[in-house]
Amino acid sequence: MSNISIRPAVINDCQTILHFITELAIYENAEHEVLATEQSLKQSVFSEKSHVNALICEHQGVAIGIAIYFYNYSTWLAKPGLYLEDLYISQEFRGQGAGKKLLQHLAKIAMDNNCGRFEWSCLDWNKPSRDFYEAVGAVAQSEWVGYRLSGQALSDFAKQS
Repeated sequence: MSNISIRPAVINDCQTILHFITELAIYENAEHEVLATEQSLKQSVFSEKSHVNALICEHQGVAIGIAIYFYNYSTWLAKPGLYLEDLYISQEFRGQGAGKKLLQHLAKIAMDNNCGRFEWSCLDWNKPSRDFYEAVGAVAQSEWVGYRLSGQALSDFAKQS
């Protein structure tokens, strides 16, 4: 796929971003969990104070995927890190190098910004993605357990202080 290009998303890409977020949620059997709207993406990704970045992956000028990322921080390295929230390539374009090119683009962004790490999470059942990530040299961090507070539990806990 030599005609792949990657560009920063702009506010007019919100419909495209939402399309790919929904496709990803369908793939992960979680479409019912998508609360994002074009308006909420405009406010959260493209506001002046946003810490979120988005990339659009195109083949011959047609959007085929996205990456959403932000910067975190490693206290042990005393350096920023790049955290990939979502990477998604439409089913019909997988296996042709688009995902690898998008990951390489993100790795370059991480290096250009002096990041000590480039990290992401993957569902344990998603063997095709895990195999792909391991093939490019990524190492699963199986000793870490992710935790999340959200929704009512987050609200209730915050009110306890």
